[in-house]
Amino acid sequence: METMMYASVFLLYLLSLMGNGLIIMMVIMDRHLQKPMYFFLSNLSFIDIGHTTAFIPKLLLNYLSASNSICFYCCVIQLCFYFLFGVTEFFIITLISLDRYLAICHPLRYATIMTSGVCLKLAVAAWFGGFLSILCQVVMIANLPYCTSNIINHFFCDVGPVLKIAGGDIRLIEALGFLVSVFVIMSSLLFTLISYLFIICTILRMSSTTRQQRAFSTCASHLIVVSILYGSVFFVYLRPTVKNSSFRVMKAVSIVYTMITPVLNPFIYTIRNNEVKEAVQKMIRRKIPKSLSIPLR
Repeated sequence: METMMYASVFLLYLLSLMGNGLIIMMVIMDRHLQKPMYFFLSNLSFIDIGHTTAFIPKLLLNYLSASNSICFYCCVIQLCFYFLFGVTEFFIITLISLDRYLAICHPLRYATIMTSGVCLKLAVAAWFGGFLSILCQVVMIANLPYCTSNIINHFFCDVGPVLKIAGGDIRLIEALGFLVSVFVIMSSLLFTLISYLFIICTILRMSSTTRQQRAFSTCASHLIVVSILYGSVFFVYLRPTVKNSSFRVMKAVSIVYTMITPVLNPFIYTIRNNEVKEAVQKMIRRKIPKSLSIPLR
């Protein structure tokens, strides 16, 4: 059973690296993909790689070495990077929905609004916002006394299980974490849903049935990923206290947004995209030696 779990985690991590790495590589190499949508999508792919790399390699290493230990400072660093990538992901998803709103609802003004300079500033703001959101809480957690227990009831250093074993008064940290979670998650979700609501209204006014079906199909796939991500995060992090939390259930739900969502993102956001398909075909043709190609007459 443990071997199967190890193989499953390793496979999901490998798929995440391959899928998200491919998107980053295509955006860098193909000038046709150097557009606002793919710029934000490459940021999302980088986040997914960082998010999974923050804890999965250590998880796999622990299994191979038959040791489930992690040093204190390594735990703090893991927690810091895990939440930096996690919080920034919500901001980037919001920017992707904003980009799609402008592209579909205001196509004539899109090129003048979403310039490369604006996109860069928005991405920097997203990363900076993610860093500021977690900085204070991580510093406070790192300075707590840990003398009651050294066993974390989780497969990585998540804030709830870490606070569970901390000594001292953790009410301020819990309140701060809850407020940050509510602000980041709810504001990004609200903005994303409003953007897609305007997009759907614009799609309904389209005269072409084919264009409507294609646009609805794309929006539906995007909203599926949003629903999975936000639904699982709601359950785990929108809790005012960790004292009575069921970590058994939390660990099961955590698998959804830590391992499954990073694998789904590159496929969901690109599977119906003709530009990405063409970029993949170009990359494949470049890798095939001319001596193996068969001339057509």
